[in-house]
Amino acid sequence: MRIDHIEISKLQIPFSQPMKVAIGSVAGADNTIIRIVTDAGISGWGEASPAAYITGDSPETNYATAQQFARLIKGKDPLAIEERMAELNGYTVGEPSIRSAFDMALYDIAAKAAGMPLYRFLGGERREIRTDLTIGQQATVEETVAQAQAIVDAGFDAIKMKVGRPGLADVAHVKAVRELVGPDIAIKIDSNQGWDYPTAVANIKAMEPLGLQYSEQPLKAWDHDGFVRLREKVDLPICADESVFTDKDALKLMKAGAADYLNIKLGKAGGIHTGLKINAIAEAAGAKCMIGCFGESRLGLSAAAHLAMARPNISFLDLDSCYHFKADPVIGGVEFDDKVGGLLHLPDTPGHGAEIDESYLDQESRVVI
Repeated sequence: MRIDHIEISKLQIPFSQPMKVAIGSVAGADNTIIRIVTDAGISGWGEASPAAYITGDSPETNYATAQQFARLIKGKDPLAIEERMAELNGYTVGEPSIRSAFDMALYDIAAKAAGMPLYRFLGGERREIRTDLTIGQQATVEETVAQAQAIVDAGFDAIKMKVGRPGLADVAHVKAVRELVGPDIAIKIDSNQGWDYPTAVANIKAMEPLGLQYSEQPLKAWDHDGFVRLREKVDLPICADESVFTDKDALKLMKAGAADYLNIKLGKAGGIHTGLKINAIAEAAGAKCMIGCFGESRLGLSAAAHLAMARPNISFLDLDSCYHFKADPVIGGVEFDDKVGGLLHLPDTPGHGAEIDESYLDQESRVVI
């Protein structure tokens, strides 16, 4: 089997409302979609959703790099994932989002060629997986509580709250949500690097009575020493997100004793290939993983959900970006239960099961290489 050609297109879907975090705000998905077509008639789909303030890439750089990647691997064996990803990862140390898109398309092809759903191809078996739903930074406590009420009404059993405001301003928001939802709904907080060490200590200690699940990325990405000190100072588990892009980052964090959990995002890691390594390192160190997202449609979320299904050590899911889409451009793929909030259903069709309805793609941007 050889790669016959690769189709590259842009996908733009607005969010129902902007998602604001401590270090940025996003108003919609501005993604790059690729489709790798083989001479055997099997094709694989991938999606890049960059977050420039975290990943350092952009829709424009993803689109340009995708064309370079396509020329690099055209005519080669798509089933040789180790070799193909070594070529892509060796071409640039940046552009993790578009590397992830090519990665998920290659895994889609390989699982289809094997006649397996991707989670089975990765060695997993079916298990129940549920995602939380995120509340972005709201201007008032009342707005935060209103969003929490909608999440509870939808049947979710976990809420992720974006924090990282100055001083102790976050405490009132988190306290109000805990009072609303009661003790049985999991609440996790994500600072997106918004606190310094003293502010993180003060906030986490002030929130101790609220029964939180963990604090995600409370400090700057580079501050591994701060993470170690924070873990020694507070009882709440600490999850690293922006601090871990690759398996090398995971190894450094685990060796330093800097985190209890690691957040795998395909768009940070450059795809499933590296995501598997991050999880293996965390598991060897006795640490659980979560899997998160940026602004992917259900296509990118399908690939992430298959990875989560295949690796039980991935215990926490934050695969909720499509909830904010004003339109759903995806055919097939992961489905969200309409009765049990956050419960994910993966199809048993070969591959990751998702593709884009091409009527949603920007046809003027379409390039075939």
